[in-house]
Amino acid sequence: MKFLAEIEILPKKGLLDPQGKAVTQSMPRIGINSISEVRVGRFITLDIEASDAQIAEETAHTAAKKLLANLIMEDYRVRISEA
Repeated sequence: MKFLAEIEILPKKGLLDPQGKAVTQSMPRIGINSISEVRVGRFITLDIEASDAQIAEETAHTAAKKLLANLIMEDYRVRISEA
């Protein structure tokens, strides 16, 4: 079966996020005053061929831990759906 893995990677809470800070500070300049914090991350999709959703999820976690995310500075979330 084919599965779609969606991996969201964001800086850990409490760590400096220069891109997020720049966006947050720019919001009032475009007339948006109600936003107090922005965090900027990455969104990655993977097409995974696996026998079931659990194996696809394990594959996505392995990819995130070993290659896609810097676990010292970033957290990640995986969502799996049938493609």
